[in-house]
Amino acid sequence: MFGRRAGPDTDTGAAPEFAMLAAKEAAANLPDLLVEARRVAASVAAGWHGRRRAGTGETFWQFRPFEYGEPARRIDWRRSARDDTLLVREREWEAAHTVLMWVDRTASMRARSRLATASKEARAVVLLLALADLLGRGGERIGLLGGPPPGARRNAADRIAENLMEVDANAARPSLGAIRRNADVVLIGDFLDPLDEWDEVFTTLAARGARTHLVQVLDPVEERFPFGGRTRFVDPESGLAFLVGKAEAWASGYRDTLAAHKAELAAQARRLGSSLIVHHTDTSAAPALLALRAALSGDDRPA
Repeated sequence: MFGRRAGPDTDTGAAPEFAMLAAKEAAANLPDLLVEARRVAASVAAGWHGRRRAGTGETFWQFRPFEYGEPARRIDWRRSARDDTLLVREREWEAAHTVLMWVDRTASMRARSRLATASKEARAVVLLLALADLLGRGGERIGLLGGPPPGARRNAADRIAENLMEVDANAARPSLGAIRRNADVVLIGDFLDPLDEWDEVFTTLAARGARTHLVQVLDPVEERFPFGGRTRFVDPESGLAFLVGKAEAWASGYRDTLAAHKAELAAQARRLGSSLIVHHTDTSAAPALLALRAALSGDDRPA
């Protein structure tokens, strides 16, 4: 057993009687997380051009050399005369595009070990808001699954943060009612539940032609299992605890189980044609955001 059903006993207050307090604390931390998200987004914003490519639109993109066989009407004669080279004026491809996002904020995501710089929930929310900030700058239509309809706003991160305070923080699965064909869907969580519990979600996304991007956020102890001797473990959802005498005896079996689970998740992502990014909370959020940006831009292949 691991992660969601048998996480380490940290000081996050996972028992049911503390669930409401933890949820309120998470909501109170949103303004600070928004500031952190903007900092992360700014660190990777250089060179971000959304989905820029040549195509129909009103916005000038670039000049390029005229290619033999093209219609002569495409030549920009005024610009070509300056360099004695035939040049074509290209416009930027423009089309309404929608990115729908979801973040797991259930009790298991609130765990934070001494090896981590943030809880899984805090890091997942930072990634979500930083992505919203980047996409908002690029003019994309952004929405939160289970929230209001998506829209294009430069202050998209603020809007998404407000929506997060209104949607159900204990929803273990995203609401897919707003999914439309060819939308990008970003799901951020630890994905440590049995994957058959995600079958309906993945099947619906595939049936609707959504381009899915999975971001798995893990605490370093969930990878390393650095426990020894008498160790107390707590179910972060129910507060059920159990004590083991020699935790080191569990390490090998635990790591094998986790490796098999991650391999199954990667295989599921391949079947979906999805990108899969694994992020650990003892590292910077910037590399994960860069990888996610590349996946949304079509500059990456499914994991």
